[in-house]
Amino acid sequence: MTIVPAEGAILDRILSATFEIWHEGLARAAYPRYYTGQLATAWGRANLRRWALVDRGEVLASVKTYAFDAVLDGRDIRAIGYGAVFTQPAHRGAGYARTLLDEMLQRAAADGCDAALLFSEIGAPYYERLGFAAIPTFDVTLRVREDARRGAPATLVRFGDDRDLADVASMGETRGAPFRFRLRRTRELVQYALTKRRLLAGLSAPGERAVQFFVAEEGGSAAAYVVVSTRGSTWTVEEAGDRDPAGARVGAILQALIARDPAERRPQIVAWLPGNLRPPQVDILADQPARDAMMIKPLTPAGTPVPPLTRGDVFYWRADLF
Repeated sequence: MTIVPAEGAILDRILSATFEIWHEGLARAAYPRYYTGQLATAWGRANLRRWALVDRGEVLASVKTYAFDAVLDGRDIRAIGYGAVFTQPAHRGAGYARTLLDEMLQRAAADGCDAALLFSEIGAPYYERLGFAAIPTFDVTLRVREDARRGAPATLVRFGDDRDLADVASMGETRGAPFRFRLRRTRELVQYALTKRRLLAGLSAPGERAVQFFVAEEGGSAAAYVVVSTRGSTWTVEEAGDRDPAGARVGAILQALIARDPAERRPQIVAWLPGNLRPPQVDILADQPARDAMMIKPLTPAGTPVPPLTRGDVFYWRADLF
């Protein structure tokens, strides 16, 4: 058995097998375009890979890897993210996914990675046996307070674009600094995260999804921003930022978005919201553990969180879920 890059015919076999569980509502023809579109970004070309465990040309299992720069307890570290761990249906029950992941973890450690990350859809116990520990993450349901007349606030809000990405990255660095663990969200990573959401919306059926990127401007540059994915009556705050520590401009942007359709039913708004971002215009209605369990495995002493990470220690946006 060998591990090879998942390309060409091998990639086609993997995508054909994984479509049923990870299609996210896309048509079969759009599903591979969603992945190749991510690879076309600057960050994706440098940091996103797919690997396959093969035996005499037969694909046994596969995994995606994401190379991140991160900060843990004030130290710059290298982190490797694992996603889409999958065993081909004809080869299940033989431990091939674990064989692949074990080998990939050994390679990452030998390459100088300090920590491994993943999000489990099947709960924590399986990956705990591989040395991963859960990091508490929570889905928060929000309500945006509105004026009784349902009017828009007096805040200049415009569509965001590429010129704003450096400001977005800077706001993230500032707000994330107090936390024990966070990603280094460079301009390129911010662009990748936004492109990924736009690809999903653009490749979906017409009207199925939308992505909204808005900024509040001050002095000619972005002073706050919000990225929201919409699907049906649910809005997901993928990420947000504000130079104002209170986050009042983020709240004003959300008020402005809702005020565009004063007669419409108010959406359900969900987010992963860091503890130091609580816009005064927003109420928290519910707070529950996230469906996807975020997990970490130290690969070096530098990648070992001591004590273990708790909910308030982590700065991580849904936009970076993989």
